[in-house]
Amino acid sequence: MSLPDPVKSEAARLRGRLAVCGMVAALALVSACTVRPLYSSQPLSAGSQLSPSAELASIAIKPVGTRYAQQVRNNLIFAFGQGSGEPASPAYTLDLGVTELVESAAIVQVQTEEDEPTAGTVTLTANYVLRDTAGTVIAVGKRSVPSSFDRPLQEYAAYRAQIDAENRAARELADFLRLSIAQDLAKHGKKA
Repeated sequence: MSLPDPVKSEAARLRGRLAVCGMVAALALVSACTVRPLYSSQPLSAGSQLSPSAELASIAIKPVGTRYAQQVRNNLIFAFGQGSGEPASPAYTLDLGVTELVESAAIVQVQTEEDEPTAGTVTLTANYVLRDTAGTVIAVGKRSVPSSFDRPLQEYAAYRAQIDAENRAARELADFLRLSIAQDLAKHGKKA
């Protein structure tokens, strides 16, 4: 009885590993073919003749009541219209509701006798309903974004840090909503 040749068994293992890597790479390429880029020139909706950016620019956003909700709305208007503002004759309307949750993230004693929060988190949550001009609901969704901030001992500095965190969260939330609404329009186009 003879022992197996170590060079041949190592080569066989290497071929097996290369075959598995090749299959994984082939599957990755095949799965990537099903993804359609947001910035393509094809319309999002099946019946639309507009490019994706023009279709997003045709969304009017209803007014909101709070400062942080207005920040989200302003960022969305800028993102949808790519800086051109709201559409004169919108094809869609967006009902936007934004809520805020401010929490203390950590309590640390730093040269004080009391526990004072030294870090906080602002979480903005947006609920939206997208409708076409006939009033038909196209999409309903919810997105949420947290943003952390430091709470210094000075009252005004702590307030300003919270406002800055709200603004950061509003920008990120608007980006998430833009992508989500574009996906919703694409899905709606496939159903039509």
